[in-house]
Amino acid sequence: MAFRPSLFQSFFLGGFECSTHRRGDGRRLDLIRSTRHDDLVAQDYRQLAGYGIRAVRDGVRWHLIETTPGHYDWSSVLPAIRAARETGTQVAWDLCHYGWPDGLDVYSAAFVDRFAAFAGAFARLHLEETGVAPMVCPVNEISFFAWAGGEAGLMNPGDRDPERSGELKTQLVRATLAGTRSVREAAPGARILAIDPIINIVAREGEDPAEGEARNEGQFHAWDMIAGRLAPELGGAPDMLDILGVNYYWNNQWLHGGPREPLLPGDPRHTPLRDLLAGTHARYGRPIFMAETSIEGDERAPWFRYVGEEVRAAMRAGVPMEGVCIYPVLSHPGWDNDRYCPNGLLELQEGDERPVHEPLAAELAGQRALFRALCGAS
Repeated sequence: MAFRPSLFQSFFLGGFECSTHRRGDGRRLDLIRSTRHDDLVAQDYRQLAGYGIRAVRDGVRWHLIETTPGHYDWSSVLPAIRAARETGTQVAWDLCHYGWPDGLDVYSAAFVDRFAAFAGAFARLHLEETGVAPMVCPVNEISFFAWAGGEAGLMNPGDRDPERSGELKTQLVRATLAGTRSVREAAPGARILAIDPIINIVAREGEDPAEGEARNEGQFHAWDMIAGRLAPELGGAPDMLDILGVNYYWNNQWLHGGPREPLLPGDPRHTPLRDLLAGTHARYGRPIFMAETSIEGDERAPWFRYVGEEVRAAMRAGVPMEGVCIYPVLSHPGWDNDRYCPNGLLELQEGDERPVHEPLAAELAGQRALFRALCGAS
């Protein structure tokens, strides 16, 4: 095929869970700390390189860096920047992965201003440390963030109002646009990732499909606002939408009306992933990659096989997929109750060498060979 992915150093990426939000009960999470990725970052990058993964998603923990407004302590992220340089690892950095400094009102103008200043300061730091402009996701998963924090009350700011969810989404878009401009001013040539889930909601038999269809359309609203297609007064524009990252898990399709019931591959109401990818790319025409995908337990290798098959089918149909990120690539404690979530290529244990989930490692090797044959991707 004519298209050859060129955005990342390896077609398969590894994503480190880096959530820093406060849960509904007020407890602050820090998954980089909980998994000891901050201590073992260089070892983690080297270990992934042994499996052909030379590009990763990682996080910049804003709440640790800006404890006093306008003053930045970079000690929590400098080891990762330097480890990436030393190991030859390409990193896409999440600047706001659900969390922000204490005492800052997410709905305020100060939130947008402080985030923009922080984003620009990080871009300058990255340029000074590495000599290259960074690749960043300003605000991770705006749509999910707005639902979880504005409507479901699962995380900060803890609201439970659909209208508030819309306000939060709009505010996060404002921050994304301001952060994007600040990053580009500080480090010309920076690449900007806009990452959100792709979903498909199907009404149960006898149920009104309107609400599900509205939510299906709503999955695109953040991207539409960034691109200036929706709410142009926010300052969005086509060039603000640079790279699309789509997140897709085993339960991203479900029945609407009543208890949520996932629609799995094989169900006639399930839309093939290849079609969701094609539709998203057709809507925006931007470079696209799968920014997150995983499942827990023994289904890890079969799920990854399914995703690989669907991505190759999308590419054969003309969708220029730039990569697939195993996310999380390192298993971690759960958000709600610290239960162990076995969903990564690497597992947690005491010591510096992470155990490997061998079935997923074997499947990764096979998928690398298949993508190499298809498009020359490594």
